[in-house]
Amino acid sequence: MKKIFLSLMLLAGTLTSIVSCSDEKLDPTATSSAINLSSPTGGSFVLTGSTAGTNAFTAKWTPADFGFSSSVTYSLQAVKSTESFSNTSSSIVLGTMSSNEGINEKSVTQRVLNNLLLSAGGSIGTSGSFKLRVIGKPSTQLASSTNGVAAISNEVSISATPYDTFDEFQKLYLPGSYGGASTFADWSGAGNSATIYSSGNDGKYEGFVWMNVANPEFKFNSDPTWSGNDKGESSADGSFTGNLGGSNIKPAEGAGTYFFTVNWPAQTYTMGKRQVAIIGAATPNGWGNPTYMTFDTNPASPYFRMYTIDLALTNDEFLIRLKDDWSVKMGTTSGNTENTTTGGQYKIKLNGGNMKVPAAGNYKVVLDIRNSANYNIRLMPN
Repeated sequence: MKKIFLSLMLLAGTLTSIVSCSDEKLDPTATSSAINLSSPTGGSFVLTGSTAGTNAFTAKWTPADFGFSSSVTYSLQAVKSTESFSNTSSSIVLGTMSSNEGINEKSVTQRVLNNLLLSAGGSIGTSGSFKLRVIGKPSTQLASSTNGVAAISNEVSISATPYDTFDEFQKLYLPGSYGGASTFADWSGAGNSATIYSSGNDGKYEGFVWMNVANPEFKFNSDPTWSGNDKGESSADGSFTGNLGGSNIKPAEGAGTYFFTVNWPAQTYTMGKRQVAIIGAATPNGWGNPTYMTFDTNPASPYFRMYTIDLALTNDEFLIRLKDDWSVKMGTTSGNTENTTTGGQYKIKLNGGNMKVPAAGNYKVVLDIRNSANYNIRLMPN
């Protein structure tokens, strides 16, 4: 009887060992081999908004081997050359491949590389030195795994000059009398004026502008230096002229945030005042009353020219409401109720679905509506 019991114990131990090495979902202890990153081999990259969609390089690497058949998710990581890689290093997913494939490869566009290097601390318009590597993990490995496996490549050094992501899109300037009171300059001819963007680069613009004077006036201008005839000064009926003779636009609703749409080829526009507020069951005022957000005017702030509010939020739903009659709001791009992320940018759209706070706590809510191609919200823990 004692021998039978010992045999059963040994068999159970063997089965446990087999499971732990063959199913990465169960906190695996398998040992992985290194990955060889063969491309890029280095180089210098000057990235520009006008060439954002072109290929910067094609990453090529050997597959990870974890000792068992697995689908592997690979990521490209980047850090400044003076720093060391860690689990929190900036990364982008290259894709999911089988562990028994040959050489894996993935094209990396200038846009993707630029975003990666900016998130790694790169400075806009300044050449910097960075290190790249590829890391592979079993696709079904639990994020909470304390001894999860990872295959890591050699490090490759590059230099690169990132660009401002706003430069990917056509912009339209709105110089005017409100500029100096709204973090810009009055009637600036040097580009120091509010801008709205064309997300499709098709001459159709939209955007929000904060005008902090009682009687604002402005003009549309495609050229910040005021040279040439392509000025787009406005007439009063929702259209504008293409020469210097047009009159200033004079919003009738006084100081505040305005939303614009402009069809430059058709020479038409719309504008309307908006109230930027957070509302919902997650907020202290619930769905009944909005909490208005404040435009950040501090140039030293990481949220300069964004809308912010410090709030205690519950694990519930909310929206950004732009008109008190509920005709305009901002929410999820899918239109469905979704959990937001904590700390990172969460992309939203006009008239989207309800958002949900991932965990109750004190947050700085940051609404970035400077660029119509990338309206986003952040919940920064306080």
